[in-house]
Amino acid sequence: MNPLKIEFCGEWYDITHPNDFHVGRESDLVIDDNPYLHRRFLRIYEDFGMWWLGNVGNLLTATVTDATGQVQAWLAPGARLPIVFPQMQVLFSAGSTTYEFTIHAGDDYFNTSTSIAGSGGSTTIGPIPLTSSQRLLIVALAEGVLRQATAGRGDIPTSAVVAARLGWSITTFNRKLDNVCEKLDKRGVAGLRGGKDNLATNRRLRLVEFAVATRLVDKDDLYLLERNDEESRTP
Repeated sequence: MNPLKIEFCGEWYDITHPNDFHVGRESDLVIDDNPYLHRRFLRIYEDFGMWWLGNVGNLLTATVTDATGQVQAWLAPGARLPIVFPQMQVLFSAGSTTYEFTIHAGDDYFNTSTSIAGSGGSTTIGPIPLTSSQRLLIVALAEGVLRQATAGRGDIPTSAVVAARLGWSITTFNRKLDNVCEKLDKRGVAGLRGGKDNLATNRRLRLVEFAVATRLVDKDDLYLLERNDEESRTP
């Protein structure tokens, strides 16, 4: 078994056979003292001659992608998937904060155009066209994550804060959020459909996780916020 390396906030952690490795509030990788985060949330371990990533929490989910962002999986509680790419990005949210770390592996079982075979809802999703206002909304929500000098953690603003940031009414913001979530839901992105068990807060967090992990938006799109600010100041 080749060893794994974990990168989080510029720090590196080694995982060697036959040791397990846990990620959480009180784990081998201590993410944060965030009370919304499980003490042990994710487990990296060896089974059947492969490394696996498992969700051992009971509430939180994680978004996992390959290095290109073309392949993504939504890892629900109790699900697991094999670590089959040389680099895998893991994003998850707890409370109003989104966290990100990277798994570096020595093995490459599949190329990046192949879907991960696992029980966590893996899929390959093609390019998704967005309107200018939909992209602006997503960038505003993900700004705290995109502006990080080193990937690790970023706060997700409330609907009211983003609406004010963009100069929209809260009604306009909610309508545009509904539209972009419906578009992504129809393309097979899990966790965005509204309902009594899926509050708006969770939907915003899931949208940021997916958008950042799959490169739907990136740092190059931050200019949209600057342009919107400039247009807002223009009489």
